[in-house]
Amino acid sequence: MKDMSKKRAGDYDDGRVIAPMNVEGMPWYTPEQQPNKPGGDATAAPIKMTPRENMAFAFGVLKAVMLVTLVFAGALFLFILFCTNVWLK
Repeated sequence: MKDMSKKRAGDYDDGRVIAPMNVEGMPWYTPEQQPNKPGGDATAAPIKMTPRENMAFAFGVLKAVMLVTLVFAGALFLFILFCTNVWLK
């Protein structure tokens, strides 16, 4: 049996917060402070994309939306087919 207290090679803390627990009203709440670094937060600046990357992103979103739409349309079609041929006969 492995000792669970030992650190493995891939275990490290990169400092990112997945789910912040600093909730207003809780006893441990501390108001958020502004970073002192000149660059600020890494997510503060918008990502610059080239026109080609913009089009690829748009087509990727379009493909995802079309897939979801087709799945729902297919389910609706199968439901109507079931209703007309099996259930309401």
